[in-house]
Amino acid sequence: MEKINQDKVQQLLDSYQNKKVFVHVEITGGMYASHFDEKVFNAGMFLRNVQVTYVQGGIRGGENGEYRVGLKLDNEGWIYVLGLTHYEVNDNNEFIMHGFNYDGKLASALEISTQEFLK
Repeated sequence: MEKINQDKVQQLLDSYQNKKVFVHVEITGGMYASHFDEKVFNAGMFLRNVQVTYVQGGIRGGENGEYRVGLKLDNEGWIYVLGLTHYEVNDNNEFIMHGFNYDGKLASALEISTQEFLK
């Protein structure tokens, strides 16, 4: 993965616009973080292989190397992910955006593909 280049990521977002795509969204504050510090509140979200069509996709931010991506869905809903830092298009032509925390651990993920993600 490489650090997000806002222009390249925007071009990739545009390339999936108005197409049926599958998304994977994952947010984690650090799995089992409260085992290390009882004052840490664990929260997270996991969504995989949900098919959507988005009519607008945009990337904003860049402060401290962190970006946010919003996808406006054709039904007027939104998918919005914060804290993204890296991206790639893998060998399966899946557009992967991940956010890594200061310890290098996954904190957020937004992935887009024209095919279902492998189980």
